[in-house]
Amino acid sequence: MTDQGQVSNGIIAFVASLRRELRHWRCDRWEWVLVTLLPLLLMAVMAWLFSGSVLREVPVALVDLDASPASRALARAIDASPGVKIVSQPASLQQAQSELRALDAFAIVLVPRDMSRLALRGQAAPVYAFYNATYMATGQSAARDIADAVGAHNARMLREQIGRQVGPAKLRAAPVSVQATVLYNPARSYELFLLPLVFPALLSLLAALAAGGAFGRERRDGTLAGWLGETPWAAIAGKLFPYVALFSLYGALGVLYVADVRGDGVAGSLWLLLFAQPLFYLACVCIALLLIAVTRDMGAGLSLIGLSIGTALAFSGATFPVIGAPLFVRAWNALLPLTAYVQVQMQQLFMGSPWVVSLRPLGVLMLMALVAGGAGVLLLVRVARKSVDTERVPA
Repeated sequence: MTDQGQVSNGIIAFVASLRRELRHWRCDRWEWVLVTLLPLLLMAVMAWLFSGSVLREVPVALVDLDASPASRALARAIDASPGVKIVSQPASLQQAQSELRALDAFAIVLVPRDMSRLALRGQAAPVYAFYNATYMATGQSAARDIADAVGAHNARMLREQIGRQVGPAKLRAAPVSVQATVLYNPARSYELFLLPLVFPALLSLLAALAAGGAFGRERRDGTLAGWLGETPWAAIAGKLFPYVALFSLYGALGVLYVADVRGDGVAGSLWLLLFAQPLFYLACVCIALLLIAVTRDMGAGLSLIGLSIGTALAFSGATFPVIGAPLFVRAWNALLPLTAYVQVQMQQLFMGSPWVVSLRPLGVLMLMALVAGGAGVLLLVRVARKSVDTERVPA
């Protein structure tokens, strides 16, 4: 057969496989819901859940042992911060810790005795903040807002009170200080932090499960060999195409929602972000293909897909750090498509990185798709041939 004939047969097999999959969606309403309504519904729910982008009025207990005008002014400054709210002023640290254990407060501010006297003398006058690290995000948010409020109050006190007490000429700033500036998410919005991670994590899991179920269905129903035919690569590509296309569209909608509806636009290249969508979802469905081909069982394959793609968010390095983690964690992190995709997304969506720096994670996604997809096709073809050979053996 000539090369032109092979290409023509491949195109015919691709289109036939694509139409076959679309017909199955039309007949199986639950699978149709899985690839159409469910992704959009979950994205809408996640967008609604995280629409309160910044934590407000985290409950805080204040223990004021100084009981001075300066300490009361400090309390007002902390309570005026939008991120925290003083809900109680217990008489002792022990009472405040009881409120912390009861989850009535997530942080404690302790103003020690003689705080104002030491401050007016120009001596160190620390104020202590304790936060509940078991609720890490809430506790750390409260600690940051407390520190910001105390810092602002400290500057005002230095200028207005201590300067009059000791004279402006004797005021001295600390010889070494840290000025921290928040980059790329100055509002410290949890919405802009979580939605760009949750959207692709959810969509990649649904895409992998749907594609894995499509391949497992052929094995389960005994139609694998007939469907693959003489052009298995084209048949598999035709089956994968609607999943990659649909979920790439959902991913693009998620990016545009975060960037243009909730954020300040795309800082880098929008086209590079859109190009990353099909590469990312192709890598995910190719991994699903490989797992189904390795296990040769729909149930076991889908379970492995859930364990791998389903845990990607936790191991991507975006939520929990993998720097210095055990070798297994770092290796697992490197093998997940979400890890590479998140790098591209953060670089182009928020950081405005040059497009060249995103070529490496894009290349990783392409390599994952080629290796996992190639191995999956070869294994699936071998399974189909074995099933044909088994049927030919006389009873």
